[in-house]
Amino acid sequence: MDTVAQLTIVRHGQSAANVAFADAHARGVAEHGLTGRDADVELSPLGWHQATQLGRWLAAQPVDERPEHVVCSPYLRARQTWTQAADTAAALGATLPPADVDDRLVDRLMGDLELMTPLMIAERFPAEAARLAADGLYAYQPPGGETFDHVAARVRAALADLNTGHAGRRVWVVAHDAVVVAARHILEGLPFVDLDAIVATTPIANTSLTRYAHADGQLGLVEFAATAHLTGEDRHAPLSR
Repeated sequence: MDTVAQLTIVRHGQSAANVAFADAHARGVAEHGLTGRDADVELSPLGWHQATQLGRWLAAQPVDERPEHVVCSPYLRARQTWTQAADTAAALGATLPPADVDDRLVDRLMGDLELMTPLMIAERFPAEAARLAADGLYAYQPPGGETFDHVAARVRAALADLNTGHAGRRVWVVAHDAVVVAARHILEGLPFVDLDAIVATTPIANTSLTRYAHADGQLGLVEFAATAHLTGEDRHAPLSR
């Protein structure tokens, strides 16, 4: 086998930034009250609960279905998600592997626009807001930041190393929605415009699971943005293309 046996990508639990951005949008204001770096944004109370639910669900899985290797984004919200899940599982008698950190699994780098709401960008950098509208979300490169092609390049390298170093094993990646999008682009050859339409109908929810399994020499999508582990209900998303 020249790939991992199974690849599961987990988006981190709800973060303080997720809450602040949603609140600012709902109120129609630019400011969200956050300070500091995106990399240091913590989980929200709901995010901690979601990570706990993930750990409970993992503890209930058969041993031969739990992850054998875990790699995590260095961002605090991703590391907190896995630490809480693993600690919860351990308290229930299930041992999960500690996460290795891979800097290539960070969220999309927004450079000078880091942690800015759309209204903040429009007010402070109107030329960038116009360029974003013209280029589109995936092709736009903020000053000092990345396009999605840049994200895909680093995620591609990280996945290649996982396939080389952990072929035949169940591997989990704890990261960000941008990493999930990049993985689908890489593994399925989906153009970003198609992925944009998919995510519009099936958002990549916090702590959702996107899973691939090895078959016929390659990794095939099994489920996308699944949240049944958070609710106890059968709510796996359809395999949209």
